Amino acid sequence: MKKVKSCGVFCLTTTEPKFFLLMKHPHRYDLPKGHIEPGETELECALRELFEETTIKREQVCIDNNFRFESVYYPRYKRFGNKKVEKTLIIFLGRVEKTLKIISSEHYSYEWIEWNPPHNLQNQIIDSLLLSVEQFLKTEI
Repeated sequence: MKKVKSCGVFCLTTTEPKFFLLMKHPHRYDLPKGHIEPGETELECALRELFEETTIKREQVCIDNNFRFESVYYPRYKRFGNKKVEKTLIIFLGRVEKTLKIISSEHYSYEWIEWNPPHNLQNQIIDSLLLSVEQFLKTEI
């Protein structure tokens, strides 16, 4: 089975109330993320994809080195003949000062959602990421 890896950044504002960024497709949410390229580190990939998909620059986000979300799942990929692949998703926590205007090149739209857990937005990946972030933030208090 072919293996692929995607990396991205979950953006959370430092303001009160806090907001987090999700990208939107017509019928689902997504994260700014993408496939790792040869020679890239996971963090380099995540920051490149964040900029490519949102125009948020590296200087605008502070990566929290104490948080790392990892999930493995088995989607079908059109580019691989609609065969199942083993996909590893790595998400870093990035803090931004405020809700930023996004220029989305790969998504239908975006939404800054108020941080008010528990969240039940999308069963696959998003909700488990939000729960992980919630548990992590509780350890900071």
